[in-house]
Amino acid sequence: MDRIKERYVDVKNPINKNQISKISLEPDAVDCIVFWSKNPKPLLGKLRFLDEYAFYFQFTINPYDSDIETGLPPKKEIIETFKMLSDKVGRQRVIWRYDPVLLNSRYTTAYHIDKFNEFACQLKNYTEKVIFSFIDFYRKISANVKVHGITEITTDEKNTLAGNFSGIAKENSFLIDTCAEDIDLSKFDIGRGKCIDGALIAKITGRDFSVKKDKNQRTECGCAASVDIGEYNSCTNGCIYCYANCGKNIRLVC
Repeated sequence: MDRIKERYVDVKNPINKNQISKISLEPDAVDCIVFWSKNPKPLLGKLRFLDEYAFYFQFTINPYDSDIETGLPPKKEIIETFKMLSDKVGRQRVIWRYDPVLLNSRYTTAYHIDKFNEFACQLKNYTEKVIFSFIDFYRKISANVKVHGITEITTDEKNTLAGNFSGIAKENSFLIDTCAEDIDLSKFDIGRGKCIDGALIAKITGRDFSVKKDKNQRTECGCAASVDIGEYNSCTNGCIYCYANCGKNIRLVC
């Protein structure tokens, strides 16, 4: 919010820390702001500062306990935050993310199907879309993967999860997409998602919005070209599958 007030933000290149870009946050320079969050509750009382901007949220609610997501509030509280946010900004502008899906002896396919259904039933009047993905085994998380017994997800397991998730989504009137997955799940009526979605931005703003795919993202990613103003090693949620934090000694970005 301080950066919104100042109308600019300085962004470090994650590869070259000495390279800093000054990004304008003047309203006429910003088509849309896309927030990713697992707990946007602190922002609820400050949404008025965004009145000059188009924006929407990618809001993650996963089924994991504190063994996997170490710094989050209880799920009941997070779901209530989702509902409050949706009531404030509209269900079109709050997308539920269920990702990444990971499997081990505790978090099985049956567990995920049960929890996905439980959450969907609670969120069905508060969003129009759900996006899911399967865990990527980044080198940074290899130690956590081993400690927690997280296994590779087979094609059969992916199909089982996808088929059930799709059925549950339909029952609750959600659209359902994947995020940056190379597996074709169209037989389950599951699309390839665009987290930074030109069509949604056009719908929210009421303006034509034609932007090419972001060439800096993975081949499977369908996002429109954008500027990422986030910073690595700044989140305190402590999720063990996260590629954006290097360790426990996390500093907050001021």
